[in-house]
Amino acid sequence: MQQGKTHQSIRLFENDFLERLTHVHPVVPLLFWAPVVVWLLWRSFAVHHLPLLPVLGIGLLALVTWTLTEYTLHRFVFHYPAHSRLGKRLVYLFHGNHHDDPQDKTRLVMPPAGAIPIMAALFFLFGLVIPAPWIEPFGAFFIVGYLIYDYIHYATHHFPMKNRVAKSLRRHHLKHHYSGECGRYGVSSPLWDFVFGTTGARH
Repeated sequence: MQQGKTHQSIRLFENDFLERLTHVHPVVPLLFWAPVVVWLLWRSFAVHHLPLLPVLGIGLLALVTWTLTEYTLHRFVFHYPAHSRLGKRLVYLFHGNHHDDPQDKTRLVMPPAGAIPIMAALFFLFGLVIPAPWIEPFGAFFIVGYLIYDYIHYATHHFPMKNRVAKSLRRHHLKHHYSGECGRYGVSSPLWDFVFGTTGARH
């Protein structure tokens, strides 16, 4: 589809308010989630007095956990082979429309309306295994991982990404779109595609 003034987004809802919730300027996730990250890190150091090195350690764990979460959601949720009408509709709302129109600039980052319930559910699950107060720095770095993913995803569709690493990420993701959606579910990292053997074969 053509970009610029002639581009028309796929309409997902008849209701204008719901339709507006599906579009977002790319800076919105940063403006929304960055204060949450700052607040969680502030609490980690100023309220809980957590030592720096363990915080950095759990931060690294959170970043790696994000890459696995991103891979898992993309492979098993966003590409879920639904059979019911409702299931197909939900998959299309969350991700299918992006494959039909991968260059739609207003749907390349996750709108807060969709990200908030997903993050809330994930934080609840992580909180079952990560004790307080460590869930707070973990959550901060997990959100950082999510933001990195969002902007790498945006960049792969709208920037040349000439740096060697960035160029490799762009090629990896665009093959997901233009090679029959065969694997390559990682966006911010191809790590788990290599681990689970989804770098090329249809899954």
